[in-house]
Amino acid sequence: MSTSQQPSPGGPPTSLSPSRASDFMQCPLLYRFRVIDRLPEKPSEAATRGTLVHAVLERLFDVPAGERTPPRAKSLVPAQWDRLLESRPELGGLFEGDADGERLGRWLGEAEALVERWFALEDPTRLEPAEREMFVETELESGLRLRGVIDRVDVAPTGEVRIVDYKTGKAPRPEYSEGALFQMKFYALVVWRLRKVVPRRLQLVYLGSGDVMTYDPVPADLERVERKLLALWDAIRQATESGDWRPRPTKLCGWCDHRAVCPEFGGTPPVYPLSISPAGPSQDGQGRMGLDQL
Repeated sequence: MSTSQQPSPGGPPTSLSPSRASDFMQCPLLYRFRVIDRLPEKPSEAATRGTLVHAVLERLFDVPAGERTPPRAKSLVPAQWDRLLESRPELGGLFEGDADGERLGRWLGEAEALVERWFALEDPTRLEPAEREMFVETELESGLRLRGVIDRVDVAPTGEVRIVDYKTGKAPRPEYSEGALFQMKFYALVVWRLRKVVPRRLQLVYLGSGDVMTYDPVPADLERVERKLLALWDAIRQATESGDWRPRPTKLCGWCDHRAVCPEFGGTPPVYPLSISPAGPSQDGQGRMGLDQL
């Protein structure tokens, strides 16, 4: 890659989304690579399939309720794939060398199967979403800006709000459900701050395993999430100012695109693009907040 093609590093982080919050909790160095260094990552078949399925489920609500059938939904898959390729031509590289189209055909078939499974979990003929792919953003009293995109928002005639998120993977085991709900509670907090209404229900629809996970939040839940996010943001701010972004090795490292520049694998991170301030008081004896406190 020539110098002119190198990704431009970002400035200091100014907002927090569920995915970036999860990145930092998983590994501070991963957060740095994605947010500050903006290192490129290769698209994957699994993630791209998820994007495709989300697009199909969003577009299905454009047609009249009576026409929202499994065959109609599956028929949207090829056109949505073409639209995705048009907006992101690099995705065509996923099937490089697939001259006969066998891999692509199998992959599209897997997307169709996920779309069809949705009909066993929800009935789109009885749904009229208030919002689809809804961008939300709010600034807390502390100045922290939260932002994200909600897959679907349903509003009952009585005004009760349900936030729905589609997952193309499998539902986690019960002991990991809290981590799965973090994103949904994040969205619920934003909606609460924006509309002064606590969502009645949070719903995760797992198309990979055919499960639906629901949670009914109360204000105390969302206040705890807000405190957690403020502590997380403080840790991110400290790392930004000190340049101390330490890796946190886990089994997820095997799927990371940045092992070549990660010290845990013998690599050297890019030169830190931001100015570094003198180290402040330590919160964990090492100049940063411990991740187990978040």
